[in-house]
Amino acid sequence: MDPKRSPPPPSSATKITRTASSGGSGSIILEKYQVGRLLGRGSFAKVYHATSLDDNSDVAIKVIDKATTVDAAMEPRIIREVSAMRRLDHHPNILKLHEVMATKTKIYLVMELAPGGELFTKLSRQRRFSESTARRYFHQLVSALIFCHQNGITHRDIKPQNLLLDNKGSLKITDFGLSALPEQKKDGLIYTACGTPAYTAPEVVYRKGYDGSKADAWSCGVLLYVFLVGSIPFDDRNLANMYRAIHHRAFEFPPWVSKPAKNIIFRLLDPKPKTRLSLEQLITLPWFKMSFPQEYLVSHEHQLFDQEFNYLARINAFDIISMSSGLDLSGLFESEMKCKQMRFTSISEVEEIEETVVKIGGGLGYRIERRKAGGIGLVKGRVFLVVEIWEVARELWLVEVKVVGGGGGGELQWKELKIGLNDIVLSWHNESLPKHDVSGHSRVIEQCRN
Repeated sequence: MDPKRSPPPPSSATKITRTASSGGSGSIILEKYQVGRLLGRGSFAKVYHATSLDDNSDVAIKVIDKATTVDAAMEPRIIREVSAMRRLDHHPNILKLHEVMATKTKIYLVMELAPGGELFTKLSRQRRFSESTARRYFHQLVSALIFCHQNGITHRDIKPQNLLLDNKGSLKITDFGLSALPEQKKDGLIYTACGTPAYTAPEVVYRKGYDGSKADAWSCGVLLYVFLVGSIPFDDRNLANMYRAIHHRAFEFPPWVSKPAKNIIFRLLDPKPKTRLSLEQLITLPWFKMSFPQEYLVSHEHQLFDQEFNYLARINAFDIISMSSGLDLSGLFESEMKCKQMRFTSISEVEEIEETVVKIGGGLGYRIERRKAGGIGLVKGRVFLVVEIWEVARELWLVEVKVVGGGGGGELQWKELKIGLNDIVLSWHNESLPKHDVSGHSRVIEQCRN
């Protein structure tokens, strides 16, 4: 969805004609920008190269069709992206938003062009980075994220696909659609869950309130591992197994990763946020400071701790978009949901989950059986349901109810079971998690609404 590379700039002799058009290659947007070739497309927008009619400068324009994509799920995401990028305009490693425009049918985000494309593409070609290259990108990433946190913004979806490169090869963070803004926090904590599972901190799914800066620090640990190793540390399509590995910090380092780098990654991937290495602590470590330009460090510290930045509250053309509330965690847990299976997460005690299952099942006429291999059996005639409970993270349980023999849809009483179990349900999970790409990186973005 983000720019891959820049086309040749138009010649100074090239005449740009103003025409009345509103989208697509060669058209003119609001008499200000001539649209060029398509650079990429995402789930709710297309990104084009464009040229300013005022000064012939190159930009990227994200075009959002309100009629087909701006719904209750996407509205808050678009507004968050605009608000976050406006507030973070001062940092050199954050993609700049130049302006927002809108017509009756479309919304246009005019952004800085990143000709180097996604860092993900470069990483895929090289498989992994040398330690010096990884450290250079890591410096820029951490600098930008600390700046975000100092301005009260948490990114929450840090991964290679959301990191772009400019024409000098410098890193640019983009895609703030899942970010958390200061006004969303309660007592300094965030309570909405979203992100890409392979890069998301374990506490994010608890919905008990978490420190956004520590969650971003976890993602930095995953990313540094990816930079140096070429694969993600926790990689399992069965997310119950993946979160179990995360909880036990069960991952390995290949021999070429240096001890200082291993130490940083291990401390960033601490499943306990209170003892996890913070980004402020990280920048004081010798490995991080190595080959770090001292003048940049001084400028960086001045920028972070001495300046105050004005929050820009206005939304401009986004007054036409209404806010909405809710939370969508669909797709967080891998499942192949059919009519004979359902899953949900719970933060109740295991005993309470089991007692509720027994009570509801018994009330619906099922015979209760305790299975030797674990789990609870619900039997009625030819219908045999098995209820299994897994710990996927500390105080978070994944419960699966599935048919293992006989029965038709009418006899299963799914609706009645769901209504009865609702008191112990944190979230129902009814959609499949798409397969990882060949590099093992999930391209799925779990949407959070707020």
